[in-house]
Amino acid sequence: MFVTPDVGQQQTRMDISQYINRRGLIKATGSVIAVVSAARARTIAIPRSGAFAIMVQLSPPIEPAPTLLSAPIELAGDWGHMLPYSADLVVERMRHACLDGVRLLSDRQPTRIRVDEHTSGYPSIWLHADGSSMAWIIVDVGERAWAQLAYQFGHELGHVMANSWQPHANPKVPCQWIEEALVEAFSLRGLGRLAESWKQNPPFPGNNEFGDAIAGYRRDVIHRYSEFAEQQGLSRDAAKWFADHRSEIEVPGLNAFGEAASLTILSEYERIPTCIEALGALNRWPGRSGVPIEEYFREWLASCAELDASPDLPNTLRHILGIA
Repeated sequence: MFVTPDVGQQQTRMDISQYINRRGLIKATGSVIAVVSAARARTIAIPRSGAFAIMVQLSPPIEPAPTLLSAPIELAGDWGHMLPYSADLVVERMRHACLDGVRLLSDRQPTRIRVDEHTSGYPSIWLHADGSSMAWIIVDVGERAWAQLAYQFGHELGHVMANSWQPHANPKVPCQWIEEALVEAFSLRGLGRLAESWKQNPPFPGNNEFGDAIAGYRRDVIHRYSEFAEQQGLSRDAAKWFADHRSEIEVPGLNAFGEAASLTILSEYERIPTCIEALGALNRWPGRSGVPIEEYFREWLASCAELDASPDLPNTLRHILGIA
């Protein structure tokens, strides 16, 4: 839609004619100008007097692009004898628990999400080079193990939010551990929100009490990680913890050091919820996690500035770890 002010009918009609002649045919019909679209043989009436408020639809409206919160989710793999649509409900509820209220700023969001149940192996992101814009999440859960499903899905959804779902997104040392800790905290935060929403409004009728089971699952994970943090010295001095254990921390995958660090990050998520949006600014530079940690934080902050994302999370973590 465009609006033309009344700056003289003759000049305005000339402007309209010049604009529409490139797209259709113009024919005078009494008090209106009839515009016949050559491409679609449509006639649009336009007033010839007074203020020209012209609405010409020359092509179908552009649909908003899907986001990580709205992209369709499909299930694949072996889901055993689970109730029909039950896994769909749990996955969708966990997605909302993780993402509701979070600004999704990445310019690399998938248009659909596949959740693939495997009967063995580890949860992961399948980096498939088929040219599609689908994020492919692999989980391995027991039958009707809804808390486990939500936890695994939440962690992998965090990787997708962190732009680690496209074919080139291979994890690299030395900084992959940071992303692992970030998305583990992302999942733990989501589990807490899921537990509360389940108790208030369960996806399965009369199943409110399972919210307590989800909360218990989360509590057990946090207790285990808290013990790691105490044993490693993270709870006393994070900068010294990193300096003393750097060679053990900067290894592939989520290890006990990353698990301990996830609780520090979880505290930041809960203290400043808006800081979570910075996950969408991760891995938008060529080196991804394969750069030294000092450069990693500089690139992350620059990416936040490009997307107008909050810099609170990278700034806080850099300070906590004693990175210049």
